[in-house]
Amino acid sequence: MKIKRVIVAFFILFFGFIISSQAQLRKIPSEVTAAFANQFPKAAQVSWKDNLTNFQANFQNGDTVMQVKYNNKGQWLETISKMPYDQLNDAIKDGFDKSKFNDWEILLVQKITSLNNEVLYRIEVRKNAFRKTYLYFNTKGQLQKDAPAL
Repeated sequence: MKIKRVIVAFFILFFGFIISSQAQLRKIPSEVTAAFANQFPKAAQVSWKDNLTNFQANFQNGDTVMQVKYNNKGQWLETISKMPYDQLNDAIKDGFDKSKFNDWEILLVQKITSLNNEVLYRIEVRKNAFRKTYLYFNTKGQLQKDAPAL
């Protein structure tokens, strides 16, 4: 019985590995690369990642490190851009200062623009080496959610 479970577990892991490695080898559709080139004509240092449900480009746009996601038909899904904390508006800074995370170290700040032009600001904070959290603020400085960071 134990051997049977081990064999089944092995095949699940093996085929899962084959499927995931195959998925990483998919060609980026021309609709996706064309949409990217049209949206970010001055992008530099572009690298692509296949996330199975979308295609993600990581790149430099001027002085800004960015990430953009498209579906397989080239439809834009979201853009994430890195930014310094001091460029956040006062409402977001105030919201962070009033949060229970205000004494945590700020690691990263990103602006996330998604479908319907919804904008959120993600602040990654760290309490210690084992506790990291993503904080999501709207443009009015209201904390929308917090989620553990891996």
